[in-house]
Amino acid sequence: MISLKIKRLLLLVSILGFGISGIAQNKPKTHTVEIKKMKFIPANISVKKGDTVVWINKDFYPHDVTDEKNKTWSSGQFGQNETWSKVITKNENYFCDLHKTMKGTIRIKK
Repeated sequence: MISLKIKRLLLLVSILGFGISGIAQNKPKTHTVEIKKMKFIPANISVKKGDTVVWINKDFYPHDVTDEKNKTWSSGQFGQNETWSKVITKNENYFCDLHKTMKGTIRIKK
């Protein structure tokens, strides 16, 4: 038979373990979008609010990542094997202002 102290200790460990795993699940994540063959790969991603998206240019050409609607933000040009990142706080439509057919979307998932 388990004593009352041990039961309480097990309950406390269980609660703390759940709390720690809950905190780890809410931690912002980093997502990667590769720029390859004149495309954003993947072109459409879903992230949680507060996550970071990192773009890495795998092309030989310089590219940028720019807000498509109002150009309120832009990475500026970056070359092969260079990266740029942004913390995502809302849905975004973006494109490469240097190669206007390159487009991508980021959606906030609930």
